[in-house]
Amino acid sequence: MKSPRRTTLCFVIIAIYSSQATLSLNLESIVYHSLLHEHELMEEDQVRPKRAVAVSSPAAQEFTVDVEISFENASFLEPIKAYLNNLSFPIQGNDTDLATDILSIEVSTVCRPNGNEIWCSCETGYEWPQESCLHNLTCQGHDGSSAGRHCHCLKGLPPKGPFCQLQGDVILRMSVRLNVGFQEDLRNSSSALYKSYTTDLETAFWKGYSILPGFKLVTVTGFRPGSVVVTYEITTTTTTSPALMHKANEKVTQNLNQTYKVDSNSFQVTYSNETKFSITPEIIFEGDTVTLMCENEVFSTNVSWMHVETGLDIQNSTEVSIYTSMLNNMTSVSRLIIHNITRVYMGEYICKLTLDIFEYASRRKLEVIPIQILASEAVEVMCDNNPVSLNCCSEVNVNWSQIEWKQEGSISIPGNAEIDTDSGCSRYTLMANETQCPSGSSGTTVVYTCEFISAHGARGRKDIEVTFISVAKLNITPDLISVSEGQSFFIKCISDMSNYDEMYWNTSAGAKIYKRFYTTRRYSDRAESVLTVKTSTREWNGTYHCVFRYKNLYRVMAKDVIVYPLPLESNIMVDPVEAAIPCRSSRHIRCCVEEDSDYKVIFQVGSSSFPAVKEVDEKQVCYKHHFTADSVSCPENVDVFCHFTNAANNSVQSPSMKLNLVPGESITCQDPILGVGEPGKVIQKLCQFLNITRSRESPIGGIITYRCVGSQWQIEKNDCISAPINALLQLAKALVKSPTQDEKLPSYLGNLSISTKQAKLEVDSFSGTLGAIINILDLFSTVPTQVNSEMMAHVLSTVNIILGKSALNTWKMSQQQKTNYSSQLLDSVERFSRVLRAEDSIISQPNVQMKSMVIKPGHPQSYRQSFVFLDSDLWGNVTISGCQLEHLQPDSFVVTVAFPTLKTILDRDVPGENFANSLVMTTTVSRSVTTPFRILMTFKNSPPLGGIPQCVFWNFNLANHTGGWDGSGCYVKEVTEDSVSCSCEHLTSFSILMSPDSPDPDSLLKILLDIISYIGLCFSILSLAACLVVEAVVWKSVTKNRTSSMRHTCIVNITASLLVADVWFIVAAAIHDHRFPLNETACVAATFFIHFFYLSVFFWMLTLGLMLFYRLVFILHDTSKSIQKTIAFSLGYGCPLVISVITVGATQPREVYMRKNACWLNWEDTKALLAFVIPALIIVVVNMTITVVVITKILRPSIGDKPSKQEKSSLFQVTKSIGVLTPLLGLTWGFGLATVFQGSNAVFHIVFTLLNAFQGLFILLFGCLWDQKVQEALLNKYSRSKWSSQHSKSTSIGSSTPVFSMSSPISRRFNNLFGKTGTYNVSTPETTSSSLENTSSAYSLLN
Repeated sequence: MKSPRRTTLCFVIIAIYSSQATLSLNLESIVYHSLLHEHELMEEDQVRPKRAVAVSSPAAQEFTVDVEISFENASFLEPIKAYLNNLSFPIQGNDTDLATDILSIEVSTVCRPNGNEIWCSCETGYEWPQESCLHNLTCQGHDGSSAGRHCHCLKGLPPKGPFCQLQGDVILRMSVRLNVGFQEDLRNSSSALYKSYTTDLETAFWKGYSILPGFKLVTVTGFRPGSVVVTYEITTTTTTSPALMHKANEKVTQNLNQTYKVDSNSFQVTYSNETKFSITPEIIFEGDTVTLMCENEVFSTNVSWMHVETGLDIQNSTEVSIYTSMLNNMTSVSRLIIHNITRVYMGEYICKLTLDIFEYASRRKLEVIPIQILASEAVEVMCDNNPVSLNCCSEVNVNWSQIEWKQEGSISIPGNAEIDTDSGCSRYTLMANETQCPSGSSGTTVVYTCEFISAHGARGRKDIEVTFISVAKLNITPDLISVSEGQSFFIKCISDMSNYDEMYWNTSAGAKIYKRFYTTRRYSDRAESVLTVKTSTREWNGTYHCVFRYKNLYRVMAKDVIVYPLPLESNIMVDPVEAAIPCRSSRHIRCCVEEDSDYKVIFQVGSSSFPAVKEVDEKQVCYKHHFTADSVSCPENVDVFCHFTNAANNSVQSPSMKLNLVPGESITCQDPILGVGEPGKVIQKLCQFLNITRSRESPIGGIITYRCVGSQWQIEKNDCISAPINALLQLAKALVKSPTQDEKLPSYLGNLSISTKQAKLEVDSFSGTLGAIINILDLFSTVPTQVNSEMMAHVLSTVNIILGKSALNTWKMSQQQKTNYSSQLLDSVERFSRVLRAEDSIISQPNVQMKSMVIKPGHPQSYRQSFVFLDSDLWGNVTISGCQLEHLQPDSFVVTVAFPTLKTILDRDVPGENFANSLVMTTTVSRSVTTPFRILMTFKNSPPLGGIPQCVFWNFNLANHTGGWDGSGCYVKEVTEDSVSCSCEHLTSFSILMSPDSPDPDSLLKILLDIISYIGLCFSILSLAACLVVEAVVWKSVTKNRTSSMRHTCIVNITASLLVADVWFIVAAAIHDHRFPLNETACVAATFFIHFFYLSVFFWMLTLGLMLFYRLVFILHDTSKSIQKTIAFSLGYGCPLVISVITVGATQPREVYMRKNACWLNWEDTKALLAFVIPALIIVVVNMTITVVVITKILRPSIGDKPSKQEKSSLFQVTKSIGVLTPLLGLTWGFGLATVFQGSNAVFHIVFTLLNAFQGLFILLFGCLWDQKVQEALLNKYSRSKWSSQHSKSTSIGSSTPVFSMSSPISRRFNNLFGKTGTYNVSTPETTSSSLENTSSAYSLLN
């Protein structure tokens, strides 16, 4: 502590410098006695940089320096203060130090002796910091501020500094209530009332609060309801005591106009910057214990806490605790502790201390975040003793108290944990071996949990699923595999693990085995792969590896396969294939193979065996035997075989050689090579055994057929194959059995293309070479899973040669032999195109063209391809819309191949009647199409013989799988003079046909049918209309009883329904035209109404028949007229409506309701036509049955009775209505069914047209005018007076004898229908009324 007699002056110097400088202060003579020294400052408070000043480089910096000056004489104090106040700033540096400028010097602290003490007080605008006031003694009675807050006088200088600090502004937020009514204009700061209130209030506030120490400013901030509450702010440099504030409030009340009616008790003060609000921890996680602490240098414990979002005051509870206390009797400390915090507690908190009218409030926002841990969701660990790390990292890096790892699962595999505090991550390293996870536990999942624990109790965890994969153990077929060529073998490889990424086979050279040779299956506890070779060849001799791969882990097992050479039966060439040998003569026979091996060969003739003699001819090895006919009886047919046995003692038998032993006198043909033969004898000879020039590399293949004509052998059929093509055929047969066939295929296709070009003359001349090439293509097409553009070019180059016009004669010969080469070729090309993988590839040859497109992800463009063949004068287009292509999988390939000459080669479905007359275009997609797929095609229309075009595709399943044209799913969309447009719902090979079954538009039959149809329909419509007119005229006369009324109701509805159906038939005929596209909406409507009204005709006929049966059988049963009509109309129109609606509803959404080329029910796709045919046929059968039953019952006499003339008349009436109408309508559709079949006779077309067109005329004649009551009614209407008397006589006669008395024969017949016997006399009107009514009704029905 300083001496009590010494005065100390402390002041602040603000200096700016740009390099290291020394401070030099000259106080001139007035302070020469003073002792100037710098006060030693602590840590960073000694020299505090304030801001950078933009000066010349290097950049200037600003510092504040505290300087302490001590005086022995206190009288020096005032002169120094005056001197400092008179300085002009900035003060430039002297000559020795030009780098420093002094910006200002202000006195902050003055220490004076006061008795035995030194009191250090702050100058105006300065105050002691809070820490100094709390930890040092203050001058009693000197400070006007409340204890514990900023003070102005301390007893002695603080030993560790600092001096007095510059005061900051203190903002007092205050409010006062005016007891006047609130007006809405007070909300608008622009209103006159708002401005008037503000002016008056601020004037009074300035006068009242100007007495506060450090007063600077007072401002009205707004008004709110509650009477009128005025909010305003006072800015001061120091705090104010309550007494002084009360005094200032009183002055405000005195200076304010009385009209404002100030409530003097409503003044309230809120300090905004006097409370220290802290939250621990700074980063809050869910589950932490959080402490909110409020410190205020006010002697009061009246502290409250509020959560702003909920608006509720916070009270003590199980989750929340509040502790408030006084520190050193100076500072109020309140703590709000939230235990195990959740996000519910997020938001803004207010800590408010209240003392008198003063409020000390502070706000802080509290954020709660979950502990986010980043880690892998699932990890697979191989039990191969290699380390695998599990990593957990917190998204927010804090100083975690602890990171723990736990595991839970059926197996326990511990690891080592490492923690990186800098990154907030933890690594857990596992090292599993086979012992810890045996094969039975492979695939077991263990959950590892990393848990992060914060210093305040929050816990966050993350589960990592670790699947332990055991190292697979493979078991392979243990037996030795030793087979001969042609035999089958299999190798089974079993893994004790079911999880794998790939399981395959390869050779010892590392080449993968083609997938067609092995199958792989996954079971619950194992995986199994079986390599199966059905026909082994020498290529299979070697070592094969079963490879099991999971991730990057491989397990391999090897197996050796020994294949002993042995020729396949098909590769043994015999000579002769068939021959005649004179009795008691001999002949050389032989069996040849391509390669020389150590075989034991014997010839078997019946039960006898003979050794063979080996003969090597270049690359061909033959085994010969001299056969003598003496060894067997003669004449006789002998089958000779040669047996090849190899080193493994396996044998194979050759094809048989048929030797016919014949008497010598019947032989007419003799040849040293072909042998002898009888007239008409046909033999076959392998081409390679003839004197035909052949390649030194390979023999000629194929068979040539000879016939003995006279004394010479003549060639009947030549199926020889050129040597290069035959060699390729043998390679192709071997290729499909080869383990590495996909690797060899590209070079084989190239060789085929070259060889075919070289053998073009043979292709044009011999069907054998042509067939061999097609067989090669067929074999090759079964091999690949992918074909590139180069391979496809080789394929189409070969196809171009064999489809050339010069080869058409050869194709014609092959068709005569029914070889099915054309369908086989088309199938092969389709298989190649399905596996083509080449983007936007185009291949063009004179006789074949190909174009392709790849489907890109997203919205693909439409597929549009055009093909033009100038030489053939044919063209065609293919279009698939983009919306159709969207259903295909991405990266699918669409390929179209067009053939101009194939139309004349493909077999005709009905020879001589249907013929293709366009391009054949085949379109394929590389991946399966699961949704309905529509393709549009346009062909050049060039019909040489006329006819109606049909859109067809080649169906490989027809004609016992030999193929044929089929129109299912295709229809003609548009026909013009130049083109035919087709639409099909599937993909394959398409073309168009001209069908003579549909009469040519200009043919006599077509013209005749049109004339009959139009004339008949006119007569039918006029007749039906006339029938309705007649019924309207006689309606009242013929419907006097219930049954007659129902009969004529049925006739009228039959007539009306048929009339409407005929009208719609004409509409449909107008809509439908082969030469223009169908109007789909109108066509659907026409089909629906034709279906509905034709069904109504039949159902009303059924109603008529059921009514007859009811009236004649159930005589004593009576039903009201309304019920009968309800049933009739429900049956007549309800049932047809239900059937029609269901049919259109089930088929039209899929656009298969009607036919593609006619407005009528579909048959090919959905069999919707059955919805008409089945009800119609059933009704015809029911009506015929009713007729037979009723006639049988009526004609069955009672005992002692004889049929009378009246009964015979009744029989005639019974059969008239049903027996006439039903057969007519039934026969009409019977002839219609006959016309459906292709090639039906023209007579059926003519009869069907006649009967169908004149239906209305038949109904008018037989259903209406033939009715006796109708005739009587018409005659009565036009000859009333004459007809009246006759009618009266008839009536009186009829009335004299009751018709249904028990003695009447007719009455007995009807009673016998119910099995009633005995004699009854029902003669009085009272007792016979019901029977009489029913009987007359039945009679009316018959008439």
